Amino acid sequence: RGFNHREDSLCVGVEKIVRSDKASSGVMFTLDTQSGIENVIMINSAFGLGENVVGWRINPDEFFVFKPTLKEEKSAIIKRQLGSKEMKMIYDEKLKTLNVSTTDSERANFSLSDDEVVTLARYALSIEEHYGMPMDIEWAKDGRAGQIYIVQARPETVTTTKPN
Repeated sequence: RGFNHREDSLCVGVEKIVRSDKASSGVMFTLDTQSGIENVIMINSAFGLGENVVGWRINPDEFFVFKPTLKEEKSAIIKRQLGSKEMKMIYDEKLKTLNVSTTDSERANFSLSDDEVVTLARYALSIEEHYGMPMDIEWAKDGRAGQIYIVQARPETVTTTKPN
């Protein structure tokens, strides 16, 4: 294609498909979006792909983690609220994605363990400290490997764009 391989740098991006349809995913904010209080990390979570959480189509599980206690590496989860999580988005061969009803067991249980909540909160705190501002972060847990991935981080705009 005419590139001079000694002068031009090339890059190939490779994306991993995170199988959160077999686990959970969601969003987190490094502040309380309702009050603007910056001492907490708010995590929303549900089973399946994150689109239903991001698009506010379901009532997700909600967790609040207190930042000062998290920094001291003490028990920092200050609130857990079970969401109804009526449906989850999964991969589908024909339609690419599909919303299906969650099971009674999924509705009755949290989509994250306490250890996973703390792990996510630590990731959020690290990202906020790096950028020096409140952040809006999307995450996904791979149902095969069990690992949690950050899939997007951007400056928070829910409270920062509210009129005073």
